[in-house]
Amino acid sequence: MAVDGVEEGLSFIDLSLDGREPWRIARRCRATRGTGTERAGVMLLGGFKSDMRGAKAAHLDAWAERTGHAFVRFDYSGHGESSGRFEDGTIGDWLAQSLAVFDASTRGPQILVGSSMGGWLALLLARRLAEQGRRLRGLVLIAPAVDFTEELIWKNADDDIRRAILEDGAWLRPSPYSPEPTPITRKLIEDGRAHLLLGDVIRTYAPVHILQGMCDEDVPYAHALRLLDCLAADPVVLTLVTEGDHRLSREADLAHLTATVEALG
Repeated sequence: MAVDGVEEGLSFIDLSLDGREPWRIARRCRATRGTGTERAGVMLLGGFKSDMRGAKAAHLDAWAERTGHAFVRFDYSGHGESSGRFEDGTIGDWLAQSLAVFDASTRGPQILVGSSMGGWLALLLARRLAEQGRRLRGLVLIAPAVDFTEELIWKNADDDIRRAILEDGAWLRPSPYSPEPTPITRKLIEDGRAHLLLGDVIRTYAPVHILQGMCDEDVPYAHALRLLDCLAADPVVLTLVTEGDHRLSREADLAHLTATVEALG
């Protein structure tokens, strides 16, 4: 069913860049209803090697169904129900897909919710959207892994890891979330350098709320403090969750997430 030009439920967007083989990007949209028509819509940008069926995505979808908010979630190429191989993906590709989904799936003011890598992409997307006219009501960044390819992977890599990335094309990084290692490719690292944000002023032209666990071993909370300095030109709130881990998917964490979104929109 299509509502206001946006197809509800599972649908796909075909996207091609620079003559490359097209991606088939899976998305799930929930249209606004009732009192939700007076509120901003919400779009979720997921994390590195996560998909739109995760705990935060499911919680936000149930909340949107209950409150009538419009809600969009999707899978990057190589993730979930979208086409492509994970190891072929780059930050630039996933940013282009995020922008395409935003343009095709949203109407009116929006709140971007970015989780981990999705926090980096949300900030990059905010910069692109500012060039087109400001539609952002706000951003909620959950353990934002801004510049993670450089700051959290490359700078912490030893000589053997760097050699595998540069000479073999990929390093198979052990994952605490899967029995299968995660390929960290040379093109992911090199493309990431074209999208770095830290060390300069980051403008969103909208309020930003960061939710960060202090027990996060993947994105240390010191990383969020560094990001805070770069966001000084816009209204920013940082919430440190003393016992929170990287996922922030406990019941209390999820309730805090939706309360934060509601306060923005």
